[in-house]
Amino acid sequence: MKARFLMALGIAALMSGTALADTIPGVNEPIVRGNPVQKSYGVYIDQMIADFIEKNQLPGLTLAIVQAPYIPRSNGYGKTSIDRDELASTKTMWNVGPITQAFTAVAVMQLKEQGKLKLDDKISKYVDGLPATWKDVTILELLQHSSGIPDYREKLVDGKRYTPKELVALAGDKPLMFESGTKIAQSATNFTLLAMAIEHASGMSYHDYVWKYQIDASGLPSTMFVEDMKTKARIDRPETMPAHDNQHSHFKAEVDFINPVEPATGYREVDGHMIPVDADLSDNLFGFGNIWSSAEDISKWDIALAGSVLIKDIADRDVIYMPTKLANGTVVPAMAGWEFTKHPGFMEVKGNSPGFSSYLSRFTASYELVCVTLLTDKEGVDLTVLARNIAAAYRADLGPAVNPQNLVAQESKFGAAETIARIKGDLESKKVPLFATFDHADNATSVGEKLRPTTVLVFGNPKIGTKLMQADQSIGIDLPLRVLVWEDEYNRTWVGYPNVATLVDGYGIKDQATVGTMTKFLDGVVGRAANVYSY
Repeated sequence: MKARFLMALGIAALMSGTALADTIPGVNEPIVRGNPVQKSYGVYIDQMIADFIEKNQLPGLTLAIVQAPYIPRSNGYGKTSIDRDELASTKTMWNVGPITQAFTAVAVMQLKEQGKLKLDDKISKYVDGLPATWKDVTILELLQHSSGIPDYREKLVDGKRYTPKELVALAGDKPLMFESGTKIAQSATNFTLLAMAIEHASGMSYHDYVWKYQIDASGLPSTMFVEDMKTKARIDRPETMPAHDNQHSHFKAEVDFINPVEPATGYREVDGHMIPVDADLSDNLFGFGNIWSSAEDISKWDIALAGSVLIKDIADRDVIYMPTKLANGTVVPAMAGWEFTKHPGFMEVKGNSPGFSSYLSRFTASYELVCVTLLTDKEGVDLTVLARNIAAAYRADLGPAVNPQNLVAQESKFGAAETIARIKGDLESKKVPLFATFDHADNATSVGEKLRPTTVLVFGNPKIGTKLMQADQSIGIDLPLRVLVWEDEYNRTWVGYPNVATLVDGYGIKDQATVGTMTKFLDGVVGRAANVYSY
């Protein structure tokens, strides 16, 4: 009983004050378009990004916001090269990684509308030499990621270049992960096969088809592939950096070098060091992650997705922009790399690629029409929470309605019960002890009260928690670790954890290494529970 009382006090503290839904300014009100003040819980968007860059030690980051049909905010932050004087700008190109899936899916639907392929066609109609177990997999199952075909990414040799056929062959010697059409698992192989099918069906290279029907059709000057950079990018890199730290000279005589279209350098953190990644390696994600673009271009392309500019028939758009039904009848809140939540019209696509992390969300309801694009040149960075907090600066209920300084939260693609089950399963698989589960809704029912689903799961690793208590034993009142799963008044399910940095700061603890380890662990637990795909 004492433990239950203490837990209730802890959750009440996390969700008190400005975190209460009934005190949020703007809930149930239309978005004020053109509002020059965009902040959430007193924090302006630029400050959110500056804090995020510092916390995650990012070289640079870019943001673009859509309020259709406008792109009212397009910004670069930091640098796109650690060693050179290259700044993140509105025209900087970043490898957009898994956002490429959305381009590939659009191309498939365009070919369908052109009568050049059907969604129930077998992939073996377009790609020769496939393993026998793959031959009956359909175009639709590839789009759904329900093929069961293994992901070749786990077998890539770092630094090696592969052709599309070689990429497919990497996965060819492994059995299907599951019977096609019964489950989903994101696999780059699916979209590489789709890109190959696009080439066969169109009679054009994947590059040329996407260029003609999406890049040119949408007017995207800062979007291309690695092979285009030699002629289309404007790179001004002298062999040695000048002493004054400004390497640029071409802009004084050539107009194309004023705010140039230039690629960012991607980085991967290895043993605490930032290691540059060869841009050519993006081609190893053919059809899945090989497009480069600016946040502003992605936003312009995003606006084109909303109507008939790219896909003419609304029924065809709905195929790839809504949850999908598998062959066995299961409805999955994901399709073609996109994931969907209970927030009406919300969808997001995100992930990592060599040296980069990317994120695109779309609030497509007619009374919202806000989209957030975030790109950064560091691999392995989850931009989900930042993007949702930025959206909340446009209207509070686009976010989780909790102060991110207190609770780090993201919306689950699943209901509360399934989200809780996923957390428990994840903890069990990693042999992390679950100490207690507090079902506050059930407790409320026991005393004749009503409460939407609100559950706390308490778990932890004594090796991590002990380090914090060795610095200050009184932090033990806030340990072990806990995650809160709750359903809000809009039937959205959220999952979050106490902001560890804020928590330890209140105790004056300076052990940033342990804070980082704990935060990374909690991010993983929440992310695996909330998302359909594994990232």
